[in-house]
Amino acid sequence: MKKILLASTFAIALAGCGQTQADRTLGGAALGGVAGAAIGGAATGTGGGALAGAAIGALGGAAIGANSGPRYERYSRCYIDDYGREICRGY
Repeated sequence: MKKILLASTFAIALAGCGQTQADRTLGGAALGGVAGAAIGGAATGTGGGALAGAAIGALGGAAIGANSGPRYERYSRCYIDDYGREICRGY
């Protein structure tokens, strides 16, 4: 159980890596698929379980990757000021 939790934590954390929303979606799908296949194969011991885990993991990873990332992609520099406000400067 600890291995499954650890693998899913890393997959969720890495799903948000990417410059654009499409990069994050594809990266999340790939990481989720690999993690899901490993977990499904280990849990059931069959190829069908690995395939089902890969499909479920890819869908979940794509959803998480698509919904992650910066709120303002058109801005290149955002920071938090001394009062806790988010300040974004356009380029």
